[in-house]
Amino acid sequence: MSEAEDRELDAVQAALAAEHAAVYGYGVVGGRIGEERRPEARTAYDAHRARRDALARRVRDLGGEPVAAAAGYALPFSVPDSAAAARLAAELEERVAGVYSDLVRAAEGERRATAAGALREAAVRAVRWRGGSVAFPGLAERADGRSGPDATPDAASDPGSDPASGPASASTTPTA
Repeated sequence: MSEAEDRELDAVQAALAAEHAAVYGYGVVGGRIGEERRPEARTAYDAHRARRDALARRVRDLGGEPVAAAAGYALPFSVPDSAAAARLAAELEERVAGVYSDLVRAAEGERRATAAGALREAAVRAVRWRGGSVAFPGLAERADGRSGPDATPDAASDPGSDPASGPASASTTPTA
C-alpha cells in the first residue's frame, strides 16, 4: 500500500470512528430533544448511520478492517434537557466536520468530493443546531494544532485552556 493510501485509510478510519460516536450521540439527542426538533434529530441520525456504513465499506475496499463502535461513549457534557441535547447535536456535527476535513485532504477524485459533501452536510447541520456559523467549518479546532474528533473549538478559542483536562477529554470517540 502506498503512503497516500495509508493516509487515506487512516483518515477513513478516523471518520468511521467519528460516525460511530455521532450515531451513539444522536441516540442521546433523540431521547432528550423536544418534540418539535425530533424529526431533525432522526434525519441526522439516519444520515450518520448511512455515512458510517459507507465508510466501513470504504475501509474494506482499502484493505483494512473497519474500526468497531465502542459499547458506549463519554459525552462532552451532561445532557439533562432539550437545550443541552441541541448543544450536543451541534458539538457532534462540529467534531464530524473536523474529521471530514482531514479526509478531504487525504482523499482524491470522487472520494474527495464525497468527503467534502459529508463535511458540508455536517457543517450545515451544526449551524441549524447551534443557530450560528463559523467561517471555516471543520477547521476551528486546528487553531491549536490538534485535529480530529477529540479536538474542540473551545480549546482553540482559549489559549490558556488545557485540552486534556476540559470537556474535550470526555471524548465521544473511541480510544484504541
